[in-house]
Amino acid sequence: MTSYTKQAQQNATIEQASASKVLAAAPSRREFLNYIWAASIVLLIGEASAGLIWFAMPRFKEGSFGSTFTIAPDQIPSPNSSPNSNTVGRFWIAQPQEGLVMLYVVCTHLGCLYKWVGTNNRFECPCHGSKYELDGKYIEGPAPRSLDRFHMIISFADGTTATTNSDGDPIPLDGREITEITVDTGKRILRKGRV
Repeated sequence: MTSYTKQAQQNATIEQASASKVLAAAPSRREFLNYIWAASIVLLIGEASAGLIWFAMPRFKEGSFGSTFTIAPDQIPSPNSSPNSNTVGRFWIAQPQEGLVMLYVVCTHLGCLYKWVGTNNRFECPCHGSKYELDGKYIEGPAPRSLDRFHMIISFADGTTATTNSDGDPIPLDGREITEITVDTGKRILRKGRV
């Protein structure tokens, strides 16, 4: 091979190599600012979305209102006696003739906190005079419905469990020994009407 052909081949190889390289110009000042603005807006929207989702997700610890409570058998009142109050869980533990029930402590009229009046054997709201039976059924007053109840699961010594139905009816105990009661204050059952 002659030096001329060698030189021509080298020149052709260099031209091919330079042709395969893509030269890109640096962005102009305007393009650079547009990229920065777009990235800032995306970052701001991402931060706001993450903050909103974090704020909206409930984080209940066991033993705080809105979560579950474990009730020991010794906290259950005897049938047709005065109910016991759980102030942290915001519910009354009552055992009317029909069975066990957990009643939300807020009156269904305007949200006052009602009390158990032992002399009258009923719940009475001090604000507007609504009255309820031991099982939370409406007696009289301006309240639109009976007292709301909480969902519960009762575990018995024989290994069986009983769960509150969708209407929140009392769970009959039928003389069975209770080992544990779990009350879910995040699942409030609204009573229908005044029954």
